[in-house]
Amino acid sequence: MQSLLNKKIVLGISGGIAAYKTPELARQLMQEGASVQVVMTEAATQFVTPVTMQALTGNPVFTSQWDSSVSNNMAHIELSRSADAIVIAPASADLMAKLSLGLADDLLSTLCLARDCPLLLAPAMNKQMWEHAATQRSVERLNKDGVVFLGPTSGFQACGEVGMGRMLEPFEIAEQVIAFFQKKTLTGKKVLITAGPTFEAIDPVRGITNHSSGKMGFAIARAAVEAGAQVHLIAGPCDLTTPLEATGKITRSNVRSAKEMHAATLNGSDCDIFFAVAAVADWGIAKPAQEKIKRQDKSAPSIEFIANPDILLDVAKTVKMKAGKPHPYCVGFAAESSDLEKHVQEKRKRKGIPMVVGNIGPETFGSDLNQLLVIDETGSKKIAKAQKLQLARQLIALVAKKI
Repeated sequence: MQSLLNKKIVLGISGGIAAYKTPELARQLMQEGASVQVVMTEAATQFVTPVTMQALTGNPVFTSQWDSSVSNNMAHIELSRSADAIVIAPASADLMAKLSLGLADDLLSTLCLARDCPLLLAPAMNKQMWEHAATQRSVERLNKDGVVFLGPTSGFQACGEVGMGRMLEPFEIAEQVIAFFQKKTLTGKKVLITAGPTFEAIDPVRGITNHSSGKMGFAIARAAVEAGAQVHLIAGPCDLTTPLEATGKITRSNVRSAKEMHAATLNGSDCDIFFAVAAVADWGIAKPAQEKIKRQDKSAPSIEFIANPDILLDVAKTVKMKAGKPHPYCVGFAAESSDLEKHVQEKRKRKGIPMVVGNIGPETFGSDLNQLLVIDETGSKKIAKAQKLQLARQLIALVAKKI
């Protein structure tokens, strides 16, 4: 899936050591389908060469506002008019100050002043430079002008210091550029999502779990943030990176057992939409052993099971009508092994919720692909096999219309 297919990105590079990350950013934007046109300041060429960027993008790199290779000799006009967005990474303190004051003394700053497309900045500088009152005034002015900031974050810096001002990693910038272009159908909404498996301890070293990877739930979390929502992601044990974490629009809570997930979910159930995506264990262990159960002979130990709380059902009990719509709007998930439509219909009625999304679990656990059956009060809808993120975006669009 190419989330930036047919998008034209002008990638600006200003002077800073973080420019060493920009070739990788260009590569990732192109892998997502974008065409990338690089514009560099003179200072930027001290950190990464135009030859490198031309070789990666397949396009000539512009460094001078007097470049005669442009037919009308107006590179600042021609480049901005063909772009869907200008992304500057790194954006230095000096460049941000100039842009905030409308100064234009080189190709990149002139291009930004002449633009008729969105401008996204990925700042990168020493922590004292970022925290300086002058830089913060630049940030405030640029925010008022509608410029979008991608970071910065806190971390180790090339100077050896640690603090705010570090440029985001290329994959984080690419994620946010992709998110920028998605429709903001959930702006102002709060979304709660459970994802991944749960783990029910038998003893300190053993337990019962399932094959859920958490990928579908995490994809829905990313799609919800892309759509403008504030997201709380409650994750069972899974080795996945929190999507779009640098935006500050997603909070992640890690849990292990079904009871822990139940408590975290009920505490966070003041939301507009609840996606119960996690594969929660229906049963836990009544009396987990405090020490490892030793193998004595060929006989197996006796294990007593106990029913776990029903997270989705308990959230559904809190639903109230708001402007004629259920609040929160509950979306359940059903991972089945057969008779998918029958079991999904039964689950929706049993839980008393407006929508249940079903799939065949063994076919999708751990995979990047899925296919969904969506059932609500209007009937059923099949969503063909695709990347989980693509399916998540379709599901978010569907739910957004419902609320």
